[in-house]
Amino acid sequence: MCAELPVDPPVDLVVPVKHLDRAKSRLRGAAPGGAAGHRDLVLAVVRDTVAAAVAAVRAVLVVCEDARVVEALRGSGAECVDQPGLPGLNAALAFGADRLRARDPASVVGALQADLPALVPAQLRAAVAEAAGRRAFTPDRPGTGTVLLLSAAGGGLDPRFGPGSAAAHGADAIAVGLGSAALRCDVDTAADLAVAAALGLGAHTAHRVRAAGRVG
Repeated sequence: MCAELPVDPPVDLVVPVKHLDRAKSRLRGAAPGGAAGHRDLVLAVVRDTVAAAVAAVRAVLVVCEDARVVEALRGSGAECVDQPGLPGLNAALAFGADRLRARDPASVVGALQADLPALVPAQLRAAVAEAAGRRAFTPDRPGTGTVLLLSAAGGGLDPRFGPGSAAAHGADAIAVGLGSAALRCDVDTAADLAVAAALGLGAHTAHRVRAAGRVG
C-alpha cells in the first residue's frame, strides 16, 4: 500500500488468474516462442498488474489455479492462493472476496482484472477514492466489460462478470475512473497490447515486448 495516501475505509482486492494453458487465448501470437512465449507474456502482464495494485491498496489476493503463477508472484507483496476447481471467474472472485471479508467486516473488497499492463497505482488509487466507500465499478475501454469492481464498505462483492458486465454492475454501482485510460486498458488481443504500449507498459510486459521486437 502507498503510505502517503491512506484509504479509509481500507480496500482489499482480489485478482483472478486463469490456468496459464488457457489464459488469454486471443493474445496468442503477440509474442514469439509458441506456448512458452505466450505463457511468459501472460505472466508479465499479471506481474505488472499486481505490482500496481499492491502499491495502491492495503492488500491484494491473487486467486489462481496454476502453481506457476504462485511462483512468479513470490515476493511481489501479494498473497497467492492456488485454488483449482472453482467454476468460473465469478466463483473465483466470490471465493477471494469471502476470504478477505472474513478478515475485516468493515472494509471495501474489490475485484481487479489481471490484464492491465499499463496500470499505474495513481489511477487505481484515484478510482478507489472516487468510490468513497460506495459500490462502484470501472468499465473497460469499449465500455461493455468491467476492469474494477468495488463493494460498498462492509458489503458483498456480488460479481457479475461476463458479457455485458458493465451494464450488470452499473445497475447498482456508480461508475468511477472513467478518465483513467491505463486502468481501463485491459488486454485481450495484440491490438489491445499496442494501445497499452502507447500508454506505457509496466516493466515486465515492456521487457517481453522488447524481446519480441514488436507489438501487434
